[in-house]
Amino acid sequence: MASDTLITTARSDAEISGLDALEIAGREKETSRAARLWAATWPKAAALALAVGIWQGTFWLEWKDPWALPAPGTVFADLWNYLFTAALWDGLATTGRRALMGFAVAVAVGLVLGLGVARVRVLRAALGSMITALQTMPSIAWFPLAIVLFQLSEEAIFFVVVLGAAPSVANGVIHGVDYVPPLLIRAGRNLGARGLNLYRYVIAPAALPAIVAGLKQGWAFAWRSLMAGELLVVIAEKTSIGAQLTYARDFSDSPRLMAIMIVILVVGLLVDAAFGAADKAIRRRWGVLDQAGD
Repeated sequence: MASDTLITTARSDAEISGLDALEIAGREKETSRAARLWAATWPKAAALALAVGIWQGTFWLEWKDPWALPAPGTVFADLWNYLFTAALWDGLATTGRRALMGFAVAVAVGLVLGLGVARVRVLRAALGSMITALQTMPSIAWFPLAIVLFQLSEEAIFFVVVLGAAPSVANGVIHGVDYVPPLLIRAGRNLGARGLNLYRYVIAPAALPAIVAGLKQGWAFAWRSLMAGELLVVIAEKTSIGAQLTYARDFSDSPRLMAIMIVILVVGLLVDAAFGAADKAIRRRWGVLDQAGD
């Protein structure tokens, strides 16, 4: 009886110690999450501080006149005022609408073209190299043709945005499909996946990481093309971020010009964060993301 009591007591102590260990581990995990958040934040804050410091130092050295290169404090003060103007939000609305419409069409064209080239040998032989050549072609080179075809209009901007983004999306799809294991495709066919179902349930999920990478690169090309287009094609009755950038340059309003550039940079960072979150979710679902390092 005494030995049974000792065994029972030992088991209880072990269970309690095990629960304590889990609680301590949970606290350590919470602490480590805060540490990881700090580890992810301080390099960005340090880089920003360094950039602003170099900017301020350059201003103090009087490398350029203040009207050409204003001080950071002047620009950030103008940016703060700019945030409360209708011009900023109207411009963002116009630019955002153009970006989303152009990117949506580019995604549709790129997905269809990429899947076709990836799975049809004749299309790959005919268009494979051409897609890469189109991707490497500077977007600005399309604008003379776009202006000849559509004059100074939104259609010209839309034309260049689609041509700038679609090849990147298509290449992402092609590379993703190329790296789908043939064994996986055969397994899907053996389970009855044919035609569109094979793409929907087998090929597309397997190629998804590369497709997301292609979408991210496609967005970068679309955004650059759009900014170039709005600088070249200024439509008087429709304000946009690019048009306001042109007006600030024409009137030598350097604080406003740099404030608009900061807005453009922030939009790019926000979109990059969205794509980063999507990529992390995909990797977590695939089991290739360490939860402890999340």
